[in-house]
Amino acid sequence: MESFNLKVLFFTLAIIFLHFSEHYHADAKIEGFTTHLISRDSPLSPFYNPSETKYQRLQKAFRRSILRSNNFRAMRISPNDIQSDVISGGGEYLMNVSIGTPPVPMLGIADTGSDLIWRQCLPCDNCYQQDEPIFDPQKSKTYKTLACDNEFCQDLGQLSSCSTDGNVCIYIYLYGDLSYTDGNLSSDTLTIGSNEGQAASFPGLAFGCGHSNGGNFDKKHGGIIGLGSGPLSLVKQLSSKIGGRFSYCLLPLSRASTASSKIIFGRSGAVSGSGTVSTPLIKESLDTFYHLTMDGMSVGSKRVEFKGFSKNKYSPAAAEKGNIIIDSGTTLTFLPQDFYNDVESALKSAIGGETTTDPTRNFNLCYSSLSDILIPTVTAHFTGADVKLQPLNIFIQVQEDLVCFSMLPTQELGIFGNLAQMNFLVGYDLKNNKVSFKPTDCSKH
Repeated sequence: MESFNLKVLFFTLAIIFLHFSEHYHADAKIEGFTTHLISRDSPLSPFYNPSETKYQRLQKAFRRSILRSNNFRAMRISPNDIQSDVISGGGEYLMNVSIGTPPVPMLGIADTGSDLIWRQCLPCDNCYQQDEPIFDPQKSKTYKTLACDNEFCQDLGQLSSCSTDGNVCIYIYLYGDLSYTDGNLSSDTLTIGSNEGQAASFPGLAFGCGHSNGGNFDKKHGGIIGLGSGPLSLVKQLSSKIGGRFSYCLLPLSRASTASSKIIFGRSGAVSGSGTVSTPLIKESLDTFYHLTMDGMSVGSKRVEFKGFSKNKYSPAAAEKGNIIIDSGTTLTFLPQDFYNDVESALKSAIGGETTTDPTRNFNLCYSSLSDILIPTVTAHFTGADVKLQPLNIFIQVQEDLVCFSMLPTQELGIFGNLAQMNFLVGYDLKNNKVSFKPTDCSKH
């Protein structure tokens, strides 16, 4: 009888423990979690090359940024064009995640310019070389291929097809630089390490199990973690668990060598409080990107109105809605040519110092030093939000004796890049369709 009572007691305690652990896990999902965003050029990254100087690494980042800008297509393509308007592996930040049961680690490019989460999978018919072990789906207890009538397969539209037996959704994802991934659209448990110590796991997450992948991918990463606004992205798939909210705080370049930036998902990722300004997210027909509306910029007291880009190339307009993309994966900021010319002219006039030439010809407005000149306050005017930029957001030291204005002209859609976002807590609220900015010392956040 005593043995029976002890069994009942242990059984009851086990039920209570499971109840509270499940309750805690659910609350943790609602509150959110924080993980690292690793700058690809920091010593924490496998891309880091200690034999390069910081200026050599910067030059490579600038070239990647310009290529990424070139590969962002203005929204003028036909909706029947079977190509995703995204770029491949050119993002500037990395995330550590795991897929499968047991979890298999993956260092992926965190990309706000694409949607699909994917990694290379065995059997590999045509894969690029990677340093990490290639994922074997047969060894995961929770792996499943998705059927053609699955909603995620339907979300791919013309980027998907059916296997010859009609049971498996086949995807092919083409990027703006003609890189590609091709394989089975699948689901499995995705685990994200949390700074709070307890990893967050999400069963049944859709991802691409790529059996044929090629182009400009690097062996140091095993896939891409899409953080765009489309239905297959990580943030959209987790939307019900994180309340449609995520934010990040990007460290200045001077601090990124000793620490990592942070990305926060869930309620704790909400941005509010003193100094916070918010602007609407604009929904476009191709919904991968996060579109904002820039009304203009101010240099000191001189306001420069936005002009130069129109989604209707036959009818150029002033500040159309959704005229600029906010993108953490692009280092530099790109402004439409005419608008850029006016901003550069106003800045040059306000500074008044002697300019010099960038020998790499990447930048148009440069000085030998900022110590002898006064940099005016530059404000980016988004609809409903005036974002006051600091000198680190608009100038960058590209050589020992050369500092340059870190914005460039483009003939396409504008991009608000990551240098302009550093030391801001940038929050995305996909339920209320807004992006918020809060000046923050990201080294203390």
